[in-house]
Amino acid sequence: MTVKQYMLDKIAKGTMHAALIDPDKQPAEEAGKLAKTMKAAGTDIIFVGGSSGITIENLSATAKAVKEASGLPVILFGGTPESINKELDAVFFMQIVNSADPRFVTFGQVMAAPVIAKLGLESISMGYVIVEPGMTVARVTSAKVVGQDEIEKAVAYAMACKMFGFEFIYFEAGSGADRPVPPAMIKAIKSCVDLPLIIGGGIRTPEAAEAARLAGADIVVTGTLIEQGADDAKLKAVVSAAKGN
Repeated sequence: MTVKQYMLDKIAKGTMHAALIDPDKQPAEEAGKLAKTMKAAGTDIIFVGGSSGITIENLSATAKAVKEASGLPVILFGGTPESINKELDAVFFMQIVNSADPRFVTFGQVMAAPVIAKLGLESISMGYVIVEPGMTVARVTSAKVVGQDEIEKAVAYAMACKMFGFEFIYFEAGSGADRPVPPAMIKAIKSCVDLPLIIGGGIRTPEAAEAARLAGADIVVTGTLIEQGADDAKLKAVVSAAKGN
């Protein structure tokens, strides 16, 4: 089964939870322990990657450790063409559609495509939209962030992603954001676009995870909460709220 089909099958039964692990934030061994903890908490899939500091060494070591420790699919979310490696199960082949830097819209993807093909990795196309406050990823990609109250603009971006032919769309407020993507925005996007919708950034409480799910998120992502060493009970509570368990 492909990773894409795995996700679609899970989504058909309800909202998924994804744990985002940044290889630049801890050694690979620790990343493996985090992945094992997240699997025990109920997470469904592991995203690996980040906005900066990603190398082929730390990414491949992290992907390998995460797979061995958790047995969950590992998909690349954020990195560089040079960091792509055979330890990954799949790659989100994504375009940051509100980036003003062509490296994140087309140029980087052109560099990555031959590497992905050579390694035989599964490629899953995704439109990626950065919402206020945006945090590091907005700065690194020179994104023209969508304001928290700019719901019509968010819907327009989502519609454009569908028309481009993307298989998934991802809206996020940025790692460590003090405000997640607003539920009203999530609901509006889902009412207009029928693509699987991933929501991340600033989701650190069960209440925020539940709000994203109830608004229509198909996959809820947490990352900073994991990095900050939240206790097992809190992690399980957030995952359960995201999945509606």
